[in-house]
Amino acid sequence: MAGFVVLDSEAVSALANASRSPKAAKRAQAVLISAAHHQALVRTPAAVLAEVYRGHPADAAVNRVLRAAAPAVNTTARIARIAGGLLARHRRSSRDAVDALVVATAVRLGGAIIATHDLKDLRALAVDHPNIKIVGI
Repeated sequence: MAGFVVLDSEAVSALANASRSPKAAKRAQAVLISAAHHQALVRTPAAVLAEVYRGHPADAAVNRVLRAAAPAVNTTARIARIAGGLLARHRRSSRDAVDALVVATAVRLGGAIIATHDLKDLRALAVDHPNIKIVGI
């Protein structure tokens, strides 16, 4: 059963920097293993990259994650409109824009499992979308 897994910034960071948070890294790796087992495609919203890139050599680890397991999905105008609607509908501020773009990417993909450390905020944004599941790392 193919589908999608969407990684948020905490998941990408955990995979790229496993030594900083070994527990989160193990949980994120388990998500990737499960995705491979179920032939799910793993994707990272481009907006997440703004949260994880820092303009120094450590970015190479993020690039390895993107190349090996979770290529980036461009933020299109349609995804941005979906995200804006989520923010308005759930009375969230623009500070939650990247979270909304993560959920909007999953909506645009037709549903997905989102791997995150930020369960509460992403669940709140995805509440009206039963084809989106939020899992903790």
